[in-house]
Amino acid sequence: MSYPRKIRTLMKSKPEIEGAGVHLKRVFGVNEVPMFDPFLLFDDFRSDNPEHYLKGFPWHPHRGIETITYVIDGEVEHGDSMGNKGSISCGDVQWMTAGSGIIHQEMPKGDKNGQMGGFQLWANLPASQKMMPPRYRDVKSSQIPEIVTENGTKIRVVCGQIFDREGPVRDIVIDPEYLDVTVPANAEFVHPTKPGHIVFAYVIGGQGCFSQKKDSFTQERDGEGHLEIDENPSVDNETLVLFGEGDKIAVSTETQPVRFLLISGNPIEEPVAWRGPIVMNTQDELRIAFEEYNNGTFIKHNKT
Repeated sequence: MSYPRKIRTLMKSKPEIEGAGVHLKRVFGVNEVPMFDPFLLFDDFRSDNPEHYLKGFPWHPHRGIETITYVIDGEVEHGDSMGNKGSISCGDVQWMTAGSGIIHQEMPKGDKNGQMGGFQLWANLPASQKMMPPRYRDVKSSQIPEIVTENGTKIRVVCGQIFDREGPVRDIVIDPEYLDVTVPANAEFVHPTKPGHIVFAYVIGGQGCFSQKKDSFTQERDGEGHLEIDENPSVDNETLVLFGEGDKIAVSTETQPVRFLLISGNPIEEPVAWRGPIVMNTQDELRIAFEEYNNGTFIKHNKT
């Protein structure tokens, strides 16, 4: 029997400063482990003030995770210990698998008007894959399929499949889906989801209804962040919807459209040992990682 996912939690993103002084909004992070398993962290770095992003994220290590960067305005220049360098521009995606270890930098540049817009998601790797060779998947905007349904809903498919269109990012361990969806006013979007997968939506524009009833009541996060769920919540910009169990989601609009990122993945259900940019399974593995970083043996791949 088919049944829609109800809202489990609503959360507002919160201001944070990361890197060398980047002002961003933290949607979820270490305090929410394991609520979003297999995902660890999600940041919204949209800004129209260059002073809030130009200092960027200078050279730093990662191990044991994947970082997914999606740019919707401006560009981000990057470089890494594998010798890769380039930029991610409007509509592009970079899916980086840190695996055994990589050192890189990400420097937001914005556009000619000073506008910068993007999102970074961290996905965990299972113990069996944490020390895999690192790799990059740079996806240009033109490579991402865009589908327009009969009612005018637009769907960009970064990862996953809609009808017969499959996103360019494939063969990822956690079997993820990453969609950028815009539903026009007075319309509905219904989308199947895989049973057992974690599913969330993050609204980045407009307003829409994501459920009719709450699935459970969630306590506030550190006194703020979570929102009370009413019988028919209307969700707006910078709000995350975490869904409960089910095999589909339904989103409807009234007088204005809504744009949101729809993300899902298969939970790993393993212990998480996390310090800064490195996520392993045990504290001993964390200790080894930082010792290797300090003594210069962190990088396992061949340098170019």
